[in-house]
Amino acid sequence: MEDRRRLTTEEKALKINLNSGIYGSFSEIGAGQEVAANFFRAGGSSGTIAFASSAYDMKISDSIYGKAKRYVCEERLITMLKKEYEMVTSSLDSRKEHTRFFTFCNTVESLNYHKTNQGQGWVGLRFQINPNTKPNNIILHVKMHDQTNTAQQEALGILGVNLIYAAYFHATGELDYFINSLVHHLPKDRIEIDMLHVEGPDFEHIDNRILALNLVKRGITEATMFDQTGKVLQPASKLYKKNILLMRGRFRPVTKVSIDMLNSARGKFYEEEGVEKKDVREVFELTLRDLTSGGQISDKDFVDRAELLGALGYTVMISNYLRYYEMVDYLSDITRGYKMGVILGIYNVHNIFDESYYKHLNGGILEAFGKGFGRNAKMYIYPAINYNNGELYEFKDVVVAKHLQGLLTYMKDNDKIEALTEFDFSLLNIKADDVLAKITRQEEDETWDSDVPDRVAKAIKFMRLFGYTPKVEPEELKLSKEINFKL
Repeated sequence: MEDRRRLTTEEKALKINLNSGIYGSFSEIGAGQEVAANFFRAGGSSGTIAFASSAYDMKISDSIYGKAKRYVCEERLITMLKKEYEMVTSSLDSRKEHTRFFTFCNTVESLNYHKTNQGQGWVGLRFQINPNTKPNNIILHVKMHDQTNTAQQEALGILGVNLIYAAYFHATGELDYFINSLVHHLPKDRIEIDMLHVEGPDFEHIDNRILALNLVKRGITEATMFDQTGKVLQPASKLYKKNILLMRGRFRPVTKVSIDMLNSARGKFYEEEGVEKKDVREVFELTLRDLTSGGQISDKDFVDRAELLGALGYTVMISNYLRYYEMVDYLSDITRGYKMGVILGIYNVHNIFDESYYKHLNGGILEAFGKGFGRNAKMYIYPAINYNNGELYEFKDVVVAKHLQGLLTYMKDNDKIEALTEFDFSLLNIKADDVLAKITRQEEDETWDSDVPDRVAKAIKFMRLFGYTPKVEPEELKLSKEINFKL
């Protein structure tokens, strides 16, 4: 495995070319024919390439793939993959018993002449692991960070070869080898993969949420997301021109407090000027820090939390942004003028106004607040029970350092921070750590289920999340078909 990963791009292309059982097509739009060119340059390409094409003109593209509103998008890529794969397999039906067919496609916006855009695009592969079988799909979204068009084309060419090579030599093995092969020779400062999705008969053992987690864990991207069904999403596409209501946390597990925080903030957010319900996307964010236990990230623990949030119908984001301003800055580049609400527990306010968090910035806390809240972003502060006296602790009770009081006043006066006043006081004593402890201790009375939403309690019991094992299996779980976790 190690020797294979050290192959050069040309050696990988040549190895594929010399394998007479791998045969297919290339269709590349927007950044030249760089992937196909690597196979042509390696030699022996007639053993791999049935045909290669580009359709730069929109009318030509429409005549081949049908009309489109957007040309650099996932939907266009999928259409290309279907069309080209059908053409290859139907035209070469006589080879189906001994050939593993593939179609590689991309639709890309590379850096323009004036460098006013972000190079990005969609890359996909439809392929057979074995002859005469149903194909698999690998779809990914890339952001290209090289500062010249030529360098971006080169990086895309390397990625394409890596993808085809990884698909045929690492896809059915360990996840580590597959991902390592995919990004070989491509550091994140050249190409960032912020969405990766696999499907097909040879990928039934793969959970795409684990793939998403690994992209962030390995530093291949800073953030990725998936919906309640587990489908991986590309953040910029999903959140484009949307108002975002964001809540970050551990959600281990989701409690009634978490839902009350969201409901309370939702009411305030809908009252903001220009915010319409249909244009709002609610996102639950898990940071790598909150997924770490004992220095390790447990895939099982992560999936348990993802299952619970999915049971409630929420979109989940995984990020490597430790500080709030970093996440807000990242999302602000996506929303482009649309509004963002960030839900915080009151004790997080102390962290946000702690200058030690910003020592790495030349501009310190002022730079952080400018990046995070200098745009259309606003914090909504949820109260808590005071650790010291057991009384209600609200935003009006928060005290910051004397020299930062002016900054807090500025945030208030400019509608950048607001207290949440509509909340359920009876829920404030619920602590997720206590709930988790009760679940894992298998307490006889199972009082924990009154601290979490009904769907969450059912999901934990039905799917045996967080190590839950009932003493006696409830009758309702035996009738699992009657349980509906969908909204």
